[in-house]
Amino acid sequence: MWRFTMPDDDEDDTRYTVVVNHEEQYSIWPTYREVPAGWREVGVAGTKSECLAHVETVWTDMRPLSLRRAMGS
Repeated sequence: MWRFTMPDDDEDDTRYTVVVNHEEQYSIWPTYREVPAGWREVGVAGTKSECLAHVETVWTDMRPLSLRRAMGS
């Protein structure tokens, strides 16, 4: 039986790019794949841990942009 396993961060040599959507929600995406519709690259790429560290720094309010606007903040 075939089983998919994710590589440990130490073994993951995939390059990632940080992406953001229209609601200012962040994610990371493998650079070898086309960025999905509705998402755009923010200009930061690197290892998984480097990209996640950037996301942690910039995504300080987890509320979607539309909710923040509706709440007036």
